[in-house]
Amino acid sequence: MYTRVLEASQDRSDLVTAWESTRNEFDDHDVPSTLTGVTVLGHKNQLGEIESVAAIEKPSE
Repeated sequence: MYTRVLEASQDRSDLVTAWESTRNEFDDHDVPSTLTGVTVLGHKNQLGEIESVAAIEKPSE
């Protein structure tokens, strides 16, 4: 699993809030993640975007 979080803000406290909120959702599972502060995102009034990638292990036959 991997996450990428984009947060439209120049305020560091907004970035910290986004980071903590994302990490809290995974409890004790320490997911590799990247947080990037950006000036704008693709949709009007969009403040955040989260991309998650997960692999599912194929059951043995």
